[in-house]
Amino acid sequence: MDAPRLDDPRHIGPHIVLGRLGDELGHSAGERRFVVRSADGATLLARLPRADVDPTRWAIEAEGARRLSVSGFLAVDEVGGGPAELPWCTAPYVPALPLPDALRAHGGPLPDPVVRALGAALARTLATAHARGVPHAGLSPAAVLLTTDGPRLRCFGAVRAAAPDGEPRSGLPGLDSGALAPEQAAGGPPRPPGDVYALGAVLAYAATGHTVPERDELPSFLREPVTACLSRDPERRPQAYELLALLEPTAPTVVHEATVLDTATPTPIPLPASVVVALAHQSAQVLAAELPVPASRTRH
Repeated sequence: MDAPRLDDPRHIGPHIVLGRLGDELGHSAGERRFVVRSADGATLLARLPRADVDPTRWAIEAEGARRLSVSGFLAVDEVGGGPAELPWCTAPYVPALPLPDALRAHGGPLPDPVVRALGAALARTLATAHARGVPHAGLSPAAVLLTTDGPRLRCFGAVRAAAPDGEPRSGLPGLDSGALAPEQAAGGPPRPPGDVYALGAVLAYAATGHTVPERDELPSFLREPVTACLSRDPERRPQAYELLALLEPTAPTVVHEATVLDTATPTPIPLPASVVVALAHQSAQVLAAELPVPASRTRH
């Protein structure tokens, strides 16, 4: 967690800002994340649209996410804002790293067992959402938050927030061109095959560090699934439940020695020790954060 910048808000709705999480400008995400403290002392994760993202469209998607109940999507408990302030939304805070930060903490691509488990978890989340007729429409490496309880997907509806259907979206703020399906880049409506395309890009990124690798760069277990996901023809892409069948680990895999931070039950993704340490560091910073002193109290 970093200290708020000079141009960051000191309050988000009724909540006091403790600090910011990550540099979203480098992550192709259409929103900024802050840790805030509520009046009753709860620590929350608050999100705001980036300055170059349409706040009205972002607010519509935030409200849509609040009404959803899909396991694996980052929860939205509260949506606020109005004419005098940017829209915002909040959820209970848990330590979480965007996938690009996790690779940075690990010093490069994640181990194969972690990538496989991550792929299975994301495919399961998407399969559940698609069975309800809901595409995520915002999946990218920056939208994947790693926690010790499994991944959470933020940026719900980022494709719709970037531009209405019928308008080209290629190169627009808040979208990762490497994870944007061609039909959505051209202005097509977000549909489940677009999520599958993005999932292929996310897994390629987790395994290689970039979203459009050469086939031979991918580990063998990902070559067929990722190549199929990244087909330019939506009809040739697999469905999320088919990917789940291919990626579901057949047995628990340990990729790091147990630490005092591990829970009694295995985590959904066996995170590398380097990522667990980064999550613990973030949590410690939040626990140590103090409320800012009002300017009036600092005067003598």
